[in-house]
Amino acid sequence: MSSSSSSKTASELNPRTTHYEFLGPPGAFAITFGVPFMTYALFFGCSEQTGGCPPTIDTAYILDSLSNPEWWKGLWDTQAFLFYLAWYAFIVAAWLVLPGDWIEGTILRTGGKKKYKINAFSTGLLTLGITTGILYRYGPQALTFVYDKWVGLVTAALVMSVAQGIGCYVASHRQGALLALGGNSGNPIYDFYIGRELNPSIGSLDLKSFNELRPGLILWAVIDIAMACEQAVRRGGLANVTDSMWLVLAFQGWYVFDALYNEPAIFTTMDITTDGFGFMLAVGDLAWVPFVYSLQARYLVFNQIELGPVKTAAVVTVNLLGYYIFRASNGEKNDFRNGKNPKNLQFMQTERGTKLLTSGWWGRSRHPNYMGDLLMAFAWSLPTGFNTPITYFYVIYFAVLLIHRERRDDEACEKKYGKDWKKYKELVPWRIVPYVY
Repeated sequence: MSSSSSSKTASELNPRTTHYEFLGPPGAFAITFGVPFMTYALFFGCSEQTGGCPPTIDTAYILDSLSNPEWWKGLWDTQAFLFYLAWYAFIVAAWLVLPGDWIEGTILRTGGKKKYKINAFSTGLLTLGITTGILYRYGPQALTFVYDKWVGLVTAALVMSVAQGIGCYVASHRQGALLALGGNSGNPIYDFYIGRELNPSIGSLDLKSFNELRPGLILWAVIDIAMACEQAVRRGGLANVTDSMWLVLAFQGWYVFDALYNEPAIFTTMDITTDGFGFMLAVGDLAWVPFVYSLQARYLVFNQIELGPVKTAAVVTVNLLGYYIFRASNGEKNDFRNGKNPKNLQFMQTERGTKLLTSGWWGRSRHPNYMGDLLMAFAWSLPTGFNTPITYFYVIYFAVLLIHRERRDDEACEKKYGKDWKKYKELVPWRIVPYVY
């Protein structure tokens, strides 16, 4: 093959990105610094070390701290960094050693398919088993270091995120790399953030799908357990942990292990099929998920709330309703995509030859699974009470995230289906919540 032919093939496979998201390079630059800032801010703005949730605002003290090199040095903790490296190495080793089926993803632009090893659930069970053994042998105080070294662990996760973002961006310039359609703008700030290469890998280890479910998601569950241990030490044992803390552990733990169990479902999501892997996904998977999503459990360490049976039952009902909608709607979609229609759901035939559901959960809104997600997110915050809005940050953030994702999906489907998509929106007018949005 001639060099000109090779060049033409490469340009056809990896066309230049012409449409920016997140307000382009300025937005990418702002979010690249904004996400680490918010991760730290949610700690300093809601912790007993700083005086409350939120603490009293002392502008002079804040400015003095930010101008003091010792304060910045305090963000680093060598022990925490080594622990995080050991954690990541353990998760990689579990991926390598534990058995698992290899499945194929969707067809790539090259015509081939990427293979993925499925063992996230067994990795989670192994982690849970080891954690249980540590607690049985050494007691809850064995995990309280997670609470004590919170800032250092956050810094370690951010360092890993930056390292992977830079590494993947540099590696994406090698010959033959398949780039994400949205990450080849030519602007290094934007492409580093959004992700330039579609599926960066080290051997058979696909970094994007690996990070999506393993190091951050499982760490989230471990952190929740560690927060319960910190509360247990303060209250005289695990038997005295509050019902609100147990609810948070149960809800979030179930969510994590449900995602791990349903690992094959992620390979048809936009994150895997469309988005590149860059700093955006790296920092989201490795830092944001474990250290922001566990905010409710950390809050309940120093604000110990007993709900009682009535409030507990109400919160459980909200969470179960959200989970039912989430799982039932995804089940309908997955069955339909696999050629099954056990409920005899109505659908619309498109000119492309594909079919769009117009009844069942997908007839109520175009993203009913997002509605279930939001209800569960709300239930996770309810055990913290209503003394502070900060513990509801996750609900607000998640709503913004899902609305943005829905808008992206709507735009992509309009390009894909054309006038058929307009007809479909007339049949299913609500985006997420029926009669609301």
